[in-house]
Amino acid sequence: MPADFFIDTHLGVVFSKATEVLTMDDVLDHMNRLERHPDFRPELNQLIDFRQTRNVVLSHEEIRRLASRKIFGPRSHRAFVVPGDFEYGLARMFATYREMQGEPGISIFRDIEKALAWLAISAEPDPGLFPRLTPSAGLV
Repeated sequence: MPADFFIDTHLGVVFSKATEVLTMDDVLDHMNRLERHPDFRPELNQLIDFRQTRNVVLSHEEIRRLASRKIFGPRSHRAFVVPGDFEYGLARMFATYREMQGEPGISIFRDIEKALAWLAISAEPDPGLFPRLTPSAGLV
């Protein structure tokens, strides 16, 4: 599963992470699971970490479709952390579509420290908190 999340209710942040090859189906699955999670609230902030993706396979039309789906509220702050120009462009496209629909709080970063500071978070989450991305998860 190349996309996972956990919700820190104390910090009021959804930590999302993508790895490997990310497709439309992966993003839709992530969004669906997030919306159904009992701790999710639209007013939460979000940190989305794309630094471990090898490839993001999303078309312009798919970005537009994803951005048409409202999950977070208009006052949420969402930080996308991307590794390169291509991912930056996709994230910027998504943010622009969301801004046009009244959600102005999306910023894109190449540096995790700047994203954490923007969200007023002191440190990155432990990678083990993403059970679907941890190879040994569930193996005891």
